Amino acid sequence: MKKVVSPATPIATQRIAKDFPALPFSFFCRPAEVVGPELVGCRLVKRQSDGGLLWGVIVETEAYSQDAPACHGYRRRSPQNETLFGEPGRFYVYVSYGIHHCVNVVTDRAEWANGVLLRAVAMPAEPERAAAGPGLLARRFGLTRADDSRPVTGEHEVWLASRSATLNCPTLVTTTRIGISQGEDLPLRWYLKSSRCVSRRAKGDRMPPKQQAWIPSAVDCL
Repeated sequence: MKKVVSPATPIATQRIAKDFPALPFSFFCRPAEVVGPELVGCRLVKRQSDGGLLWGVIVETEAYSQDAPACHGYRRRSPQNETLFGEPGRFYVYVSYGIHHCVNVVTDRAEWANGVLLRAVAMPAEPERAAAGPGLLARRFGLTRADDSRPVTGEHEVWLASRSATLNCPTLVTTTRIGISQGEDLPLRWYLKSSRCVSRRAKGDRMPPKQQAWIPSAVDCL
């Protein structure tokens, strides 16, 4: 007998028979400016206590590197940013303005601060702004400093999975980063042009109408 899933159950938390396959370690062993745009369209996945999966599609990222003032590792190495200097393929989570958690992925190589900030995620069957911004993203997935340094490659309950078949060749907008005072003119932010879940669009780029926008669905589980 075919099991019917209640419409009241958000797609994002439905039990999925086949887990999302995690991205390999080698994916992250490249500079942030290479990994950043390639993470757009990938999935952020969290296994919940009941075994169900909470997931969303990454639609906006930013890249940071030690040789630029905007990077946390630019001035000095400290206990707070130690993860950023470690092996790639791990979460680097910090607290912004003492309030919001921001989720990053360490990239490139050890001993060189390099990473990608996850700025926005599109959630299936949820309000389009549910995770449109670093703080909202961290809150929706329940990510805190306790997740700092944990691997993103499937060894614990939160990981990054590859792009779905519907987003093999996404159209991205490349623009400048947000909320920084140095290096703000560098084109190191990327977002999915057809998404309405982006934290902030580039000047002149109009938000697509709802009927034309891309939204994640059950197909993006595959």
